[in-house]
Amino acid sequence: MGDILSRNERETLDAGIEVLYREAVYLDEQRWDEWLALFVPDCEYWVPSWKNEEELTSNPQAELSHIYYANRAGLEDRIVRIRSRRSPASTPMPRTAHILSGFMPLEAPQAQRIRMRSTWVCHVFFPRMHESHAFFGRAEHELVQRDGNWLIARKKTILQNDYIPTMLDIYCI
Repeated sequence: MGDILSRNERETLDAGIEVLYREAVYLDEQRWDEWLALFVPDCEYWVPSWKNEEELTSNPQAELSHIYYANRAGLEDRIVRIRSRRSPASTPMPRTAHILSGFMPLEAPQAQRIRMRSTWVCHVFFPRMHESHAFFGRAEHELVQRDGNWLIARKKTILQNDYIPTMLDIYCI
């Protein structure tokens, strides 16, 4: 792919970047319904684990992952558990601040589909332990346009610091 995007490709990429910013804001503000609405029903949400220091797992069906949901129903179930206050990992709810950068298309943006990567850091404060941790990595998103809105069809999050000091959940990445 060339380094120069057409005006339409740039506008499409900018629309995708806005979706990623919205995702971060919704997670930080615990706006769960709006966060879930960013995902298509048949989305895939995957955080692979590292096989060794240089290689990630490649098959979420056959290998260990930090997090894997094959569709939005899995994400919805996780939000139900968070809201129930019966999730020990999420009680009290950690506070987060997501910082995003490094947005790049993985291929030329199309009218109905965008594949892009970004880098991220999430600072997390765990009130129960009075501790803060920072998780960081990169993400690959595939966005699709449905009824005039850009939605997440696939999200793959690569956690670079995978020695996890406490617990990891969807709002930490």
